[in-house]
Amino acid sequence: MAALAALRRPLAVLRRRLLPAALLALALPACHSDAGAMPAGAADTAQDEAAQDPVDQAQLRQALGSLQPQRPGVPDLYVVGFAGDASEDVFRNEVLYLRQMFTQRFGAAGRIATLINHGDNLGAHAYAPQASYDNLGDTLDRIGKLMDKREDALLLFLTSHGTDQHELYLQFGPGEDAEYDTITPQELRRLLDDAGIRNRIIVISACYSGGFVPALKTADTLVITAARRDRPSFGCGNTASATYFGRAWLIDALARTTDLVDSYRLASAEISAREQAEGEAPSYPQLYVGARIGAWLQHWRAQLPNAAAPPYPYPEPDADDAVTATDGEPDHAPGTTQTTAPPTPAKPARPPPTATPTQ
Repeated sequence: MAALAALRRPLAVLRRRLLPAALLALALPACHSDAGAMPAGAADTAQDEAAQDPVDQAQLRQALGSLQPQRPGVPDLYVVGFAGDASEDVFRNEVLYLRQMFTQRFGAAGRIATLINHGDNLGAHAYAPQASYDNLGDTLDRIGKLMDKREDALLLFLTSHGTDQHELYLQFGPGEDAEYDTITPQELRRLLDDAGIRNRIIVISACYSGGFVPALKTADTLVITAARRDRPSFGCGNTASATYFGRAWLIDALARTTDLVDSYRLASAEISAREQAEGEAPSYPQLYVGARIGAWLQHWRAQLPNAAAPPYPYPEPDADDAVTATDGEPDHAPGTTQTTAPPTPAKPARPPPTATPTQ
């Protein structure tokens, strides 16, 4: 078919030159506020010399080729889960559960793509495309071609570390010698605009993720972030099966409501109570609701199935095996214990648009 022919072109896994993760180690907040910023110029990446990973190319083609087209007269929701850091289980866990949640409770089966960086998603055992900038661009572009721009919407869930300069951190292997990249708010906005996706629900679980809000604002966009632009969020590392935000929003709030605005309020209240009980500084999750997106959400909710949420399948790590996070240092630890995941699947140049001034 002509629609699939485009997927058979050679796909470069990483079209941007990636740097060793160790160079960014001290830049990550480790889910706490006392970490430093990324070294100047470390993520000013150039074009890679088209290095290609045939396994990842195959996973990407399979994932994009399996996405179903929109249904005329039905407000379809396309879902993309993006787990950015391969060194920690929580990000992978949340994205795999996102697929289960939106398949069973929100009727999005056949319209879900998962992009995952994790040690168990490499080489011959890979089950999903990597969570790279280029793969995200190709995925959004494919969805933009399948959907009805006015009738359908995208839900994009990104979970990873974030820097205090408002960059989403990507690491492509479990060790400190793994390559890394970052995505800025302006780059994410450019990918969405280039894909021609109009109706957008964007959920970002990362430290300082509120810094993405200004660049992502449109009248047809809902944005939920785990933290304010100047605050870390909590729960990353291998000491838990989900982040604070992942548990509060994805696992708990979405089990109680299909109203995505209300899900923010439920999650924010749960996070605030937990942070207060555990003596953490408030992360202040953020919400932005565009002027037109509410009408789409109401129309979409009216045709959802009456279905319960699936149980979260990942147990809390054994305290004796979990890697303890250290304040001011990333939770990167080669050889950490990893929960076995079920096999479940999910590249444009990067000229950034002009950023909206931050709040």
